[in-house]
Amino acid sequence: MRRRLAYLRPTVLRAIEFGVAAGLLAILWHAADGREALRLLAGAEPVWLVAAVAALTVQTVLSALRWRLTAGRLGILVSVPTAVREYYLSQVVNQSLPGGMIGDASRAVRSRAQAGLVKSGQAVVLERLVGQAAMFLLLVVGFTITWIAPGGLDWPRWVTIPVALAIVGAVALPGVLWIAARLPGATGRAVRGFREAIVAAIMSKGVLARQVALSFGTAVCNLLAFMLCAAALGVALPLVAVVTILPLILFAMLVPVSISGWGLREGAASALFPIAGATAAEGFATSFAFGLVFIVAVLPGLIPVLLGGKLRSVEP
Repeated sequence: MRRRLAYLRPTVLRAIEFGVAAGLLAILWHAADGREALRLLAGAEPVWLVAAVAALTVQTVLSALRWRLTAGRLGILVSVPTAVREYYLSQVVNQSLPGGMIGDASRAVRSRAQAGLVKSGQAVVLERLVGQAAMFLLLVVGFTITWIAPGGLDWPRWVTIPVALAIVGAVALPGVLWIAARLPGATGRAVRGFREAIVAAIMSKGVLARQVALSFGTAVCNLLAFMLCAAALGVALPLVAVVTILPLILFAMLVPVSISGWGLREGAASALFPIAGATAAEGFATSFAFGLVFIVAVLPGLIPVLLGGKLRSVEP
């Protein structure tokens, strides 16, 4: 009986998150003029969609190189082909399972042989965090400029308050880590170990510049891909919208209540596109196109599986 319940729990959770994604998309179909969104998708320009796939492909390669750099600083040596293969595979899993992080956890488990699960887990977490930090920094700079400068975007309060709280939280995070590192027992040791990993993998001399370049490269590729999807539908987004609204849409995907952010991303796009002078239907259609393009872009991760090759642990 217990085995049956243990099997049912992830199955039920998966069904719930599929239901959440489907339910949100159904609601948006009515709220954001789904028929108009479908018309826009039907008339999409293939050239721009292919360019978006190319941008996401570059993003995957840069992310794999960032993981390789981070893991190498923590004692886990990964070749470039292996890093790219593993990153593609983790993205395939993230796209197909709830939460959008299971593929990253699998990558940590598969690379644990050289330095242990703690180090491999730190490498994966730090690689994702530094990438999100670059995207967040672009958002903060763009948001601040458009909020203060005359003629900037007219930000509603329901956007400015969460963004302001996120900025305060980011500023306070180093202090929180400093306090947590002074705690006694296992918690303090874990935080100190994580802090040491941050210094070794990100902040060390000669490493920080490469981390910054790779992370801003991945952020720009993501934003470029979304902008190209909009262009494919005939939606021209101003640069200020690209560096402010699009990061907010992509951050919505991190909430682990649906499959790979489906429904949440489209809802955020439908709500935020009107701030840039577009329509909710254009936001809905653009986000849906981006989701489809992302699926196409990660399909190379299925090649080792389809060829019947045995997936081995990560080796140098």
